[in-house]
Amino acid sequence: MEQISGLSSSEVLARRQKGQGNEVQLSTGRSYKDIVVTNAFNPVNGVLYAIGLAMIAIGQVGNALITASTAVLNAIIGTFQEVRAKRQLDKISVLARVKVSVLRDGREQQVDPAELVLGDVLVIRAGDQFQADGVVVGEGRFEVDESQLTGEADLIPKVAGDRVLSGTFCVTGSALVETTEVGSSSFANKLTANARQFQTTLTPLQREVNLIMRLIMVLVGFVGLVVILDLLIGNAPIELNLQISGIVVGMIPAGLLTSIVLTYAKGAVKIAQQGALVQQSNAVESLSNVTVLCTDKTGTLTANKIRFEDVYPVGLGKDDFKLILGDFAGSASATNKTSEALIEGLGGVRRRVTDEVPFSSARKWSAVACDDAGGGERPPMHGAYVMGALEMLNGALALDENTHRQVNDWSEQGQRVLVFGHAPNVLHLHDADGEPALPHLQLMGLISFSDELRPHLEEAMTSLTSNNVRLKVISGDNPQTVAALARQAGLPGDLSLVSGPDLAAMGAAEFGEAASRATVFGRITPEQKEALVDALRRQGEYVAMIGDGVNDVLSLKKAQLGIAMQSGSGATRGVADMVLLGDSFEALPPAFGEGQSIIKALRDIVNLFLSSVLPAALLAIAITALSLGFPFNVMQNAMISYIVRGIPPLVIAFLARPGRVKGSLLHSVLHFAVPATMATFVFGLVVYVVTFGLVMRQVVSADVTPEMIEGIKQFVSVPFDYSQPGVFEFQAAQLLAQSALTGFFILSGLALLIFLEPPRPWFAGGDEFSGDWRPTIMAVLLAIGYIVAVRIPFTRRLMAVAPLPPPVYVLMLALVVVWALILRQAWRHNWLERFLDLEITSG
Repeated sequence: MEQISGLSSSEVLARRQKGQGNEVQLSTGRSYKDIVVTNAFNPVNGVLYAIGLAMIAIGQVGNALITASTAVLNAIIGTFQEVRAKRQLDKISVLARVKVSVLRDGREQQVDPAELVLGDVLVIRAGDQFQADGVVVGEGRFEVDESQLTGEADLIPKVAGDRVLSGTFCVTGSALVETTEVGSSSFANKLTANARQFQTTLTPLQREVNLIMRLIMVLVGFVGLVVILDLLIGNAPIELNLQISGIVVGMIPAGLLTSIVLTYAKGAVKIAQQGALVQQSNAVESLSNVTVLCTDKTGTLTANKIRFEDVYPVGLGKDDFKLILGDFAGSASATNKTSEALIEGLGGVRRRVTDEVPFSSARKWSAVACDDAGGGERPPMHGAYVMGALEMLNGALALDENTHRQVNDWSEQGQRVLVFGHAPNVLHLHDADGEPALPHLQLMGLISFSDELRPHLEEAMTSLTSNNVRLKVISGDNPQTVAALARQAGLPGDLSLVSGPDLAAMGAAEFGEAASRATVFGRITPEQKEALVDALRRQGEYVAMIGDGVNDVLSLKKAQLGIAMQSGSGATRGVADMVLLGDSFEALPPAFGEGQSIIKALRDIVNLFLSSVLPAALLAIAITALSLGFPFNVMQNAMISYIVRGIPPLVIAFLARPGRVKGSLLHSVLHFAVPATMATFVFGLVVYVVTFGLVMRQVVSADVTPEMIEGIKQFVSVPFDYSQPGVFEFQAAQLLAQSALTGFFILSGLALLIFLEPPRPWFAGGDEFSGDWRPTIMAVLLAIGYIVAVRIPFTRRLMAVAPLPPPVYVLMLALVVVWALILRQAWRHNWLERFLDLEITSG
């Protein structure tokens, strides 16, 4: 192995210039192209663009721009914010980017995967993921997990001449690999050309939002069908059909999707600044849904700084036992944290090795067969020497009562205990099929190790348990050792222990009961970790898994939320939804709180959208059925979208604060949005019908000014014959009624923002008291801006509203006040829940 020196620097440069580099794209999420396309060309925007093009075809360029402006603005805002968040996350992700060990110029170097070239010699150790295809060279040996490519969980041994594929990872052993395919030519890149697309697991809130969006689209489709059929039956001009179609399609809350993207992006950036890299957009929100947090011990709860403590020899002197242990560790071709601790504590020289079995998480033992006469102070080493977990070697050796007592004493102190055995006449450790074979052993002694806990661990565990998150520690170590460390980490209560061998003997029902009941699981295999997570999920738990090693990959993939340590293996970080930078738990409590604020923000945003969209749809049906025109024109609808459904959701998203959220989104919608929809529909219909009637019956004086005539022509833009009796009067009454309804919708919509974030207890009822005055101040400023704008002729014309007679202003403002008082009572006394005889969950 020492004779292989790798490429020289000049060879690397020459091959890169020939295009033989490993050009890989490391990304935290969607590409820039995907972001632009998704924001600009979602289905709702596509329909609005189509209607806008149809309007241009018939000469209505102004109305076409107004119709498409909502879609364009949402696309611009969403793209800008998501690109900004992506850039920040890409910068932070550099801290957690996987490095590759290569031999160049005769020495080992750490390089970025993109810097690899064809013919590079990779230094592969346990936990490394292959970044390019290659062939094993030299004397090394390792076992590879190819499950991510083949789906098969069995480990595949590799020796010199064997091919390895990119995307797989080394589980045990170490060796050198010469790259044979890089970049787009590698197996993983060919296989995953489309599988590398941005994917995410939907959270419960996302699934509820999707359901609501689909229901809204069905409702809006029904409204559109009713309205268009009415227009066709009445032989309305095509121009009017197109305008109303644009308004109806605009009722679909496309801005809701933008608000969700921005809320997630804000959370991801905020938590990244706290020390956690978000690799899935919804990971922060997902964390706040967690009911069970499973965590590995070594390298996760502990810092993986294993230190040799002591030995307990059986049948030989302590000094001889230490010499054999040190030489055992020094003779292995591949090291891990345990063998490195032995070498550091005991020294050790390489003996003559006849066979070897590297450590693996599934076996939980390693072995070296030697045929060495020793010399000097070194005792002879002949036969097989095995070190591993007592539970996994129980069938191969026996312990007396005193040895068992020593194991228990060390375990209760939180120390990790391994047993060491010897088979004097065994020089080969593999069977005829090349599989590792464990011989019968004579016990030589016990070894104890210690480890230190991660920083900020106890505070994180306390914070999570206070939020009703159940904690479970799943480890390959002795259950008593794991339990002792779990108590040091702050896990509360009487810890129930279960061992891997016990789980293996259980049936499915008993396994599920143990998964739910126990807190500490010891001597667990990677497959059992995955099975425990799966059992908890099938019981309805929302499971997060924290790990660092390749033995945690399966369980991280199975959990709803996978969290990896930055120092963990590349394979583990690759499948994780979130990475703890600096291996610190410090980011978890704020991430949990940020997740709660995301849920709160998204619930408020959904309620605000529904409370505006649903009454608008119902008003479209009612006013059309009454043959009183249509509730809004194109510009008025766009203005409502900006003022009520555009700016307030952004305010909610960026001002949201952590807090426990009761019930599901659907319960929240039932409590808040449904009463608001009913009240807004009823009072809005009264505003429209009364205003229309007062004008048509000439109860109030509506001056037919040149401004009104030009406004009607500009914003209705249909070839009505205004010389016909009643035509102009009808259009004037409709414009005044639309103007009054627009004012009512804007003022009531802004009032909803205050009720969603009550600044004082009096406003609480629709939502819990928050004491935050910022949303209220924003709502008041927007209301003042609207009132000022409708008093100025120029801006009034831009907004397509007419000056209202004083009695109509008084009516509109009075109905807003009565609407607010009645709605407050409905929320506070749960009128809808009581009427439907539902369980009251809001509060």
